Amino acid sequence: MQSQARLVEMQDKLKPTVSIIIKTLNEQRHVTSAIESALASLDEMDGEVILADSASTDLTVRIAQKYPIKIVRLEHFGDRSCGVGAQLGFQYSSGRYLCLMDGDMRLRPGFLPAAIRFLEGNPRVGGVGGMIVECETDNREFAQRMKRPDSDRQPGPVTRLDCSGVYRRTAIETIGYLTDRNLHAGEELDLGARLHARGWTLARIGLPAVDHHGHGGSAFRLLLRRFRTRISFGMGEVVRAAVGQPHFWFVIRNDRKMPLCALVLGWWLAIMATPFLLGGAAGLLAVAGVALFPFAVMWLRWRSLYDGIYSVAAWNLFTFSFLPGFLRSRVPPTLWIESTVVKQGPSPDALAQWRSLSSTAGESNTTEEVSA
Repeated sequence: MQSQARLVEMQDKLKPTVSIIIKTLNEQRHVTSAIESALASLDEMDGEVILADSASTDLTVRIAQKYPIKIVRLEHFGDRSCGVGAQLGFQYSSGRYLCLMDGDMRLRPGFLPAAIRFLEGNPRVGGVGGMIVECETDNREFAQRMKRPDSDRQPGPVTRLDCSGVYRRTAIETIGYLTDRNLHAGEELDLGARLHARGWTLARIGLPAVDHHGHGGSAFRLLLRRFRTRISFGMGEVVRAAVGQPHFWFVIRNDRKMPLCALVLGWWLAIMATPFLLGGAAGLLAVAGVALFPFAVMWLRWRSLYDGIYSVAAWNLFTFSFLPGFLRSRVPPTLWIESTVVKQGPSPDALAQWRSLSSTAGESNTTEEVSA
């Protein structure tokens, strides 16, 4: 038994400290910044960068091939989902810690070492995140997200690590898999719920973790896209995944969209019932009043008619999408995701050479700026 324990200990020492998993789908605009920030974070520790691509149709993978990283690609378009990317990267990872980020994010210097120190000093914490800096504030959704009070985005204990986080591999191994490949959204809540059910906790530290370049442009166009790509199905899918599981009530208590969904259902029922309760002109006026009430409340809430209409539209979309999401068929989340290794991870020498070239280029740019 002692010799076996020593063998396990030696194998753990051979593993890299951290695997940085970058999830991408058509991220040619931001993938360079994401990869370079991830590689820069490894200057202070040993690790690997894995780009887990969900069958991008743009230049994402071609751009990524210039860097000393491992690249894996989803085999089937039909397997695309928000939950599949991290799990795809996890399949090919070996780090003792797992740092998750999207291809439209830039990892902040200093965060990764601080996160790992926090985990090493708090053995019951399964994952830690930092502060998320939203860069696309011209989009109404992201602007509202920054204004909306959210305890899970503040330093301290949290229920989930939205956007990005660093997880302890041993904690993930106790729950069987990293993220649920069936989920088109809400994968962070599902992961947090499963970890809490196993006795782990999550935390956020008051240090910037990533800059997030989300979708710009029209918030209504983004809503339509979320319906077409089934992202709006996420709430129903998360609840379906939790049915009969130890983390079911954690999901029900902590999914902030659930109360809004219930309110929207009540609103729909009130609109349908009012004509039967009040006839004639009074009934029509009552229906109009009930129908317009949420818009008026949200107009006052956000001090903007546009934002009020957007909020009510979003509520209705997510409520309408709950049942289709709940009824979607599932595959076992532990099932191997069919994928292709586009590029193997680099040798230590290749990584060291890239760092040397990158450092030389940085010094050259600095010299040019000083000369100018």
